Parts: sequence; structure tokens; C-alpha cells
Amino acid sequence: MGSFLHTMLRVRDLDASIAFYRDLLGMHELRRNEVSAGRYTLVFMGYASNAEGQAEIELTHNWDQQEPYELGAAFGHLAVGVPDVAAACEHVRQGGGRVVREAGPVKHGTTVIAFVEDPDRYKIELIERR
Repeated sequence: MGSFLHTMLRVRDLDASIAFYRDLLGMHELRRNEVSAGRYTLVFMGYASNAEGQAEIELTHNWDQQEPYELGAAFGHLAVGVPDVAAACEHVRQGGGRVVREAGPVKHGTTVIAFVEDPDRYKIELIERR
């Protein structure tokens, strides 16, 4: 039928968002599209070269946006698998990122998770995958 391609997030500070996903979550900039007529930039972030067809994050920067975006009540979080959630939290914290739920088992279960926030306050769930 199809395949899941990406999730788009609107961001105010493109450089800060790229640094967060690159330096703190280990993603790479896969491609970039500057649309000067529309006054916006699209940056696609993901893991490796995305040759495996993994979903990506599309960071959309509207050049004239000055105010923070409202996240809305319907959006929950993105999820990223990592080999060691506690170590990933420490890496995010050391890099200036915000950990909003420390590493530990999910309520009523055993899977180890944590939550961090990107510069625009989007939540990312870190799920331990060894």
C-alpha cells in the first residue's frame, strides 16, 4: 500500500534544532531544500543514509516566524530506539538538552524508557533496544 516517510516539525531556530538531533540524538542531515520564494527551509534528519527506508524528521523553518509554535494537545511524541536509555539521557543533559522523564521502566511494565525535549519542546521518547 505505501510506506511511512517522515514527520514534519515546525522549528523556530533551525541551527539549534539540527544541532539537537545531530549532536544529542546522533541523526544526520540527509537533505535540505531552501525555498526562497516561499521563505522557508526544509531539513530532513535521520539515521545513516536512510538507504533502509527508515522514517525521517522534516524540520520546517519558516523564515519569518518569530513567536514560538503552539504544540497542540493532540501531538504526543516521537520515539527513538537507543541501546542504553540512561546513557542517552546523560548525553542529552551534558549537551544542554532537557530530560523531562528520567530513564526507568514504563509504568506497569519492564521496557526502559525516558523522555527528552528538543529546542521547540517536542517530546522524544527514548526506548531501550539492545
